[in-house]
Amino acid sequence: MGKKLAVIGFGSTMIGVGINGFILPFHLINGGFFGISLLLNYLWGVKAGLTFIALNIPVYLFAFKTAPLYFYNGLMGAIISGFMLEILGPLNGTIQLPIIISVMIGATLIGIGVGVMLRAHISPGGMDLLALLISKWSKVNVGVILFVIDAMIIVIGLLTLHEVKMFYSLLIVSIVGLLASVITSLRGVEIYLK
Repeated sequence: MGKKLAVIGFGSTMIGVGINGFILPFHLINGGFFGISLLLNYLWGVKAGLTFIALNIPVYLFAFKTAPLYFYNGLMGAIISGFMLEILGPLNGTIQLPIIISVMIGATLIGIGVGVMLRAHISPGGMDLLALLISKWSKVNVGVILFVIDAMIIVIGLLTLHEVKMFYSLLIVSIVGLLASVITSLRGVEIYLK
């Protein structure tokens, strides 16, 4: 249990720093249900937070029925990740870098955080939990599944919002997906945390 909490703590801190310090200052989106919620907010003005919760409920109910361990790990991962996002909120706007450098650093931090958590079968959010469940049944690498889903979300954002800046969001999901794929597919590498 201590090792699991350490992995969640490390992973969610990396995600929180990456999003708050490097992604949010440029009003970009990442993938997953957070990205969908922001898109719906931009398009129709719906509340992003409520949408995020509503999108997560069916996935967590499904996981609870079909894979209880994934449900409990996912619930713990999502709660702690959300908590770290709030705690690290003051980082937003404190780091001044050009957009491309900010995107690359932020995406790398998020990718490491997501990859470390997924490797331990812990989900930092609903879409990641869905990707873990699909990976469990399909034997396709969870990072690849995550990248495909996230890329579709960003492409829909590009087509609907006609915002050139969204191309940076595509770079974010590419780096996050690549790092998550690499970290989750490493063989014989164990993460030892005292």
